[in-house]
Amino acid sequence: MAHDVIDSKHAEAPLTLDQAPPKTLGMLDQGAFWANLGVSLLGFSFALYVVNPLLDGNPLTFTAALTASLVGSLIGTAMVGLAAVPGAQTGQPSMVLLRGLFGAKLSYVPTVLNIIQMIGWGAFELWVIAMGAQAIFGSSIPYAVWAIAAGVLTTALTIYPLGAIRLIRRFVTIGVIISVAWFAVVFLRETPAQTGGSWHAFVSAVDFVIALSVSWVPVAADYARHSRSSRAAFTGVVGGYTIAQVACLAVGVYAVALAGHEVVDSQPTAVFAPFVAAPLGALFFGILVLRETDQSFANVYSTAMSLQNLMPRVDRRIFSVVIGVLATGVALVVDVNSYGAFLSIIGAVFVPMFGVLAVDYFLLGHGRNWDTSENAPSRWSMVIPWVLGFVTWWLLAAPPKVPWWANFWNGVREAIGFVPQPWMSAAVGAFLVSGLITLGLGAFRRRL
Repeated sequence: MAHDVIDSKHAEAPLTLDQAPPKTLGMLDQGAFWANLGVSLLGFSFALYVVNPLLDGNPLTFTAALTASLVGSLIGTAMVGLAAVPGAQTGQPSMVLLRGLFGAKLSYVPTVLNIIQMIGWGAFELWVIAMGAQAIFGSSIPYAVWAIAAGVLTTALTIYPLGAIRLIRRFVTIGVIISVAWFAVVFLRETPAQTGGSWHAFVSAVDFVIALSVSWVPVAADYARHSRSSRAAFTGVVGGYTIAQVACLAVGVYAVALAGHEVVDSQPTAVFAPFVAAPLGALFFGILVLRETDQSFANVYSTAMSLQNLMPRVDRRIFSVVIGVLATGVALVVDVNSYGAFLSIIGAVFVPMFGVLAVDYFLLGHGRNWDTSENAPSRWSMVIPWVLGFVTWWLLAAPPKVPWWANFWNGVREAIGFVPQPWMSAAVGAFLVSGLITLGLGAFRRRL
């Protein structure tokens, strides 16, 4: 019996989808893991988009930016937490769960989209690790060396994913808490270069923070499937991620103010300068740089899980190595100026998809008979609310920095005579439209 307990505590994620996942992660494991994901060097850089989401020279006030961080995080992490529950209940990873929503074949569409976003996120994380290391040590060691080293460490962590999560809970979380608290105290003693502002772009900032959070929706079940209970999964995500992300963005907002948002706009990694310049800054910032590998680990591992929806009997370790190499290669040529548009597009895809999933699984009761088999029948009707939610997002959203995409949606608005108002939220609107249409389709089917 004792031997069985030891094995259970040290159990690892199965290599293929044919094997049942061990239920070894408690609420503290989940909470610490998601808290670490909520603190990100990219979050410090992304604070620019919270301060000035439209990048129009009209930034938010400190109060508005911090309020947007809190509101957006609460909404976004609630979505992530709910997305984790089906994983805990069924034991299936995120993209396999979509077989129950769309059918096995149709689930391949969001799976491919998720693979693309996860590779992009993984590359961005390797880039930010390398840039953070250079901010500490200078350019004497080339960027490529740091990026490759981070890629190797990331890939190694994905081989033993549950062991990596337990390691994060036991040793990494305390270092992150101390580091963030230290920078918060140091920054509050300084006078920022950037002052003033308005609440004009508040809703756009909230949408950005929601998109930042909800990018984890299509991977939440990859880890929740190992949770001991649905409550542990939900509480761990919402509690850990919300507190950590709000703290991260708050520190980032102040760091952007210290550096000046115009400076950070032209060079996102300029936000690192106040961290390294702080007393003991190199030490504590170094902890955050090293910890950033849990972000790249999550992206690479979840990419492997997504690929298993397409090829369920291939060893996940093979996928992890291939994706690790690919993400590292992308990181060597990544265009950091695409961050804002990238997040908007991801939010527009996955927020309405989650709206469809939440209503169908929780409200319409289909979760009781959720078919995740390889022969799950196609459910074309579920594509309709997803697409309409996607359209709603872009009718309401502030145009991204992609001219042809912005011109297309501006043309659509003009054609239908619609003018979005400052109080309209793209994320909330897309979620409500997709969810309500799904609810309507469910009522219609019951009458047949």
